[in-house]
Amino acid sequence: MTEPIRIANCSGFFGDRITAAREMVEGGPIDVLTGDWLAELTMLILARQRMKRPEAGWARTFLTQMEDVLARCMDDGIKVVTNAGGLNPAGLATAVHELAARLDVPCSVAHVEGDDIHPRLDEIRATGCSLENLDTGEKLEDAGAHPITANAYLGGRGIATALAAGADVVICGRVTDAALVVGPAAWHHGWNWDDWDALAGAVVAGHVIECGPQATGGNYAFFEEVPGLEHPGFPIAEVAADGSSVITKHPGTGGLVSVGTVTAQLLYEISSPEYHNPDVTARFDTIHLAPSGPDRVRVSGVRGMPPPPTLKVAMNYLGGFRNSMTFVLTGLDTPAKAELAERTLWQAIPGGRDAFDEVDVAFVDSGRTDPPTNDLAVSTLRITVKDRDESKVGRAFSDAVIQMALASYPGFSTTSVPQAAQPFGVYWPAVIPRSLVAETVVIGEQRIALPPAETGDAELPPPPPAEPVRAEVGDGDTVPVPLGRVAGARSGDKGGNANLGVWARDDAAFAWLDAFLTTERLRALLPEARALEIERHALPNLRALNFVLHGLLGRGVAASTRADPQAKGLGEYLRAKTVPVPSTLIPREQGTGDAVHT
Repeated sequence: MTEPIRIANCSGFFGDRITAAREMVEGGPIDVLTGDWLAELTMLILARQRMKRPEAGWARTFLTQMEDVLARCMDDGIKVVTNAGGLNPAGLATAVHELAARLDVPCSVAHVEGDDIHPRLDEIRATGCSLENLDTGEKLEDAGAHPITANAYLGGRGIATALAAGADVVICGRVTDAALVVGPAAWHHGWNWDDWDALAGAVVAGHVIECGPQATGGNYAFFEEVPGLEHPGFPIAEVAADGSSVITKHPGTGGLVSVGTVTAQLLYEISSPEYHNPDVTARFDTIHLAPSGPDRVRVSGVRGMPPPPTLKVAMNYLGGFRNSMTFVLTGLDTPAKAELAERTLWQAIPGGRDAFDEVDVAFVDSGRTDPPTNDLAVSTLRITVKDRDESKVGRAFSDAVIQMALASYPGFSTTSVPQAAQPFGVYWPAVIPRSLVAETVVIGEQRIALPPAETGDAELPPPPPAEPVRAEVGDGDTVPVPLGRVAGARSGDKGGNANLGVWARDDAAFAWLDAFLTTERLRALLPEARALEIERHALPNLRALNFVLHGLLGRGVAASTRADPQAKGLGEYLRAKTVPVPSTLIPREQGTGDAVHT
């Protein structure tokens, strides 16, 4: 049996804390330093950078962090694995080589190729692969879309192969976030690629630490329970030979690792309990969590199944141009003021509202009578226009708004000055057969082609789900309180869909939550979702429910006109809703429950 491998995270997104790599390397013993730089939006950002500079397309902040820690990592035998290569992993690998030479640090750098299928799109379509949109069912050719990025999600095999070949630093492009843990764990423990349960356990550990301090109290519903949240430590997964793990952080750092913080992160950006990855399908309805000491949570019992025969592909194309202006409406008669502002604007623009490809109007009424302060008397009207013609939605639109300043409703003002149009991108998710993707590891002069992955026995029966939670709620009176007093939530974006996870902190509260929070009840609580398709998945082992709200975010974050385009606040919005809760479930004092921290 090999010892557990200690895999630390130092980045949850492109723009995360720049000092995190140094904190993780200097804060205590680790074996692997990983970081996630690639969200769906990031690929579009990198594409726009590459349009200006062909040698770009990778995350420069990773190189900044390596200047701080590369020498220490090589001295201490710490491997570095990242997806910061983005659209140009070879370019970042070259930059790391040059940095190592400048620092006079011996360092073997490898990179993984094969995820970028953009140059091969015509070839792939010629095989009969229509690249249908996973969310809408549209065919790419029917939409008239011309992608500027197209990347298949790879798994951990390339990373494990690079480490086995002697790499000290492994640069990837679009691999799954969990692959950054799966690859090192599989290499360290010598797993076979059909050790489904062990691989699934590593996927779960990777999902927990991929977003950095979200696993140590960041964005946590019960944030007031988290000590040192001003500067939380980043997480570490100690992955054992059987795939079980302990989630922790360096001693003395801010934040909290508890069953609650780990549960919250497990519910982030998931859909069904069958969590598909290129290496394995992890069953999230088999995860068991238990406290294991100060700031330590054990993750065990995870069952795995073979991965699907397809790989997910993330594409982006330029959708056109957009502009927004927000009117400030104060005091009395704000609905009538909003109607006048909109009517006046469309009359001032040739062709009116119909002149644009798309228009979104959002009126937010403060609803205040006798407001105690000026700020609380304010309502807003935000108008967003989109069009393929930049000139329509540029200053021609925003100037028309400003020209109303002295000739419209009383108290007219806006939140911004006239501005130019901004390009926006559209996210397009699809799948392709694995056989169409060739994965290659490049290390020095050596190119290692990986054979096609085995997807295993497709008829392998799934493990039984966890037993449903049974607990007595009691027949006492109910009290109207915010849902968040008895339940936590974590939400996020999955392309144009939103994920909303809600969990309880004991069996009795979950028994009530499971019965109360039906799909119909969620529609009633969230008017924005009433016309949408909603999936509901119960995860009794986590005392949690997960909802997927299809289409809430339109075409994804880069194209969304919602005030919360990534649905980050959706969970907190739900928790603010007043609902009838059995009085026996309402805690007299907020406590950390299972939380143990230093």
